[in-house]
Amino acid sequence: MEAVLDAVERSSRGKNEARRLRVSGKIPAVVYGGKDGGKAIAVDPKVLAKILRTEQGANTLISLNVPGAGDARVLVREYQLDPITHELLHADFYRVAMDKLLRVQVTVVPQGEPKGVKQQGGVLDIVHRQIEIECLPADIPTHIEVDVSELMVGQSVRVKDVATNPKWTAITDAETMLLHIIIPKVEEAPVADAAAAGAAAAPAEPEVIKKGKKDEEAAEAAPAPAAGKKEKK
Repeated sequence: MEAVLDAVERSSRGKNEARRLRVSGKIPAVVYGGKDGGKAIAVDPKVLAKILRTEQGANTLISLNVPGAGDARVLVREYQLDPITHELLHADFYRVAMDKLLRVQVTVVPQGEPKGVKQQGGVLDIVHRQIEIECLPADIPTHIEVDVSELMVGQSVRVKDVATNPKWTAITDAETMLLHIIIPKVEEAPVADAAAAGAAAAPAEPEVIKKGKKDEEAAEAAPAPAAGKKEKK
């Protein structure tokens, strides 16, 4: 999917310029790549946020329109959010060539309900949610589907098990586990409850532990005959 984002060049930088832009309804951004290196621009945060909320998210191919500079195909490199309001504060883009391969992270989406869950009471545990692939910019998939309906407890899906596609190649190590079916762990009783249960079964034991130090002190202060009794035993 390709989106369109309008932008304008900005000649100044700094905190004051950033504040001024945000007041006017835009945010500062930078486009990397190309002969001129990083180019300072400003974009509408609402339009960019809408793009980032799509299924493809940061992998969305964007047609960046800058007056006087022509169209450019870019991807979002990174972006900054306000920690409280979660509004966009800044964004970085990088230019892509439509005829050159690039590497991106794509989300893996399990399809179906595993037999190991329905029949054996197992749980689907996702180990890695994304894999890295190599493809042309126009061929970036929104996600990669993995059929898990036949999985039983103890079985897994690794990168090598994912169906191949002529438009992209998996770069992540083939042996990397993506998901597996496991038996849920039995929750252990809290330590306090376990201690209480032990006290009920053997009420004398806690007393011995509590008084152990006093017994040692009493033994050290005991008269010599006590030692003699021990030898007779």
